[in-house]
Amino acid sequence: MKILVANLGSTSFKYRLLDMDTERQLARGGVERIGADESTGFVEIDDQRRELTAEVADHAVAVRLCLAQLTDPEHGCLQDAVEVSAIGFKAVHGGRFSGVQRITSEVLDAMEEMNDVAPAHNPPYIRAMRQLSDNLPDIPLVAAFETGFHATIPASQRNYAVPREWAEKHLVKRWGFHGASHRYIGMRIGEILQRDNLRVISCHLGGSNSLCGIRDGESIGNSLGMSPQSGLPHNNRVGDFDPFALPILMKKTGKSLEQILQDLANRSGLLGVSGVSGDIRDLEEAAADGNADAQLALDLFVDEIRRHLGGLLVALGGADVIVFTGGIGENSRSIRHGVCRDLAELGIELDATANKTAAGETAVHTVGSKTQIWVIPTNEELIVARQTKALMER
Repeated sequence: MKILVANLGSTSFKYRLLDMDTERQLARGGVERIGADESTGFVEIDDQRRELTAEVADHAVAVRLCLAQLTDPEHGCLQDAVEVSAIGFKAVHGGRFSGVQRITSEVLDAMEEMNDVAPAHNPPYIRAMRQLSDNLPDIPLVAAFETGFHATIPASQRNYAVPREWAEKHLVKRWGFHGASHRYIGMRIGEILQRDNLRVISCHLGGSNSLCGIRDGESIGNSLGMSPQSGLPHNNRVGDFDPFALPILMKKTGKSLEQILQDLANRSGLLGVSGVSGDIRDLEEAAADGNADAQLALDLFVDEIRRHLGGLLVALGGADVIVFTGGIGENSRSIRHGVCRDLAELGIELDATANKTAAGETAVHTVGSKTQIWVIPTNEELIVARQTKALMER
């Protein structure tokens, strides 16, 4: 069975094609600037990369272009597009629908109900899914919602201290996200250590960020709440924020609620604090040059990670493993050092040399550390492909 895994942006389409009989990646590619006069993209098959330039009006055209590349008689890896059993989407928020779902009009309507909660994610997915349903009716579409992994979080951790009817009628609760990444980390570290009874804290740090507590392979807590704008600071999204600041900001700035929310979703986070960038690499460079605001953003980021780490340590009753993943988690030794500093009394000791040279899957804890510390590249596409395959087989 061959599964195409799609990752969508408002003007982008990225994909991986996996042969699920062997779980081998057959191809990957993508298209940028969808809807512009000229779109750019690439396809990579057997380490052979080809660039492309074309006019791509919408996501349905992008998928057709992808399938044409994959079935190209000279360079492709498929004889016919019908070899693609399904397209799996790493979808974000389905509201009343969670887990893994065959995409139907009902599922799309439920996603649309959560547009205000996930404004950067849901609208482009819904738009693309509707286009693909209309234009490619012979290929099943499957949504693997990021909230699904967190269905095992206890009710005491999932609910806010708000009137009960808000949760029951309006779905105001801590949903949790980055489910595919955290699921993969919980699974992979169990394979590495050959144990299925681990207490794991998965630190997914990248453009958006979250920590997840995992016990015996199941989520017991996630730093993200009802929306992907919550929890830790993100590159340009606020993270945790007191809602009672909203009326003050509206009065003082003269901005509407919608404008303030746009600022919180697009001009806040690491970008807002630093005034420099939301990219950790830029912030580290600026801080090294003496930029105090860039240093403040880095310090704030590390302290927020440590705050949530402490909460998950208590919730789990300690941790057997802490795993860093995502673009920042995998590549920023200074962030890993900052998160783990001065935690020896808690049994968490980072090896400075191993941390400095870490690449790929590797341990970065000292010999005497009670808690193991690992760096593991995530593989969300594999998780989505497995979930899609399982649904199709059912």
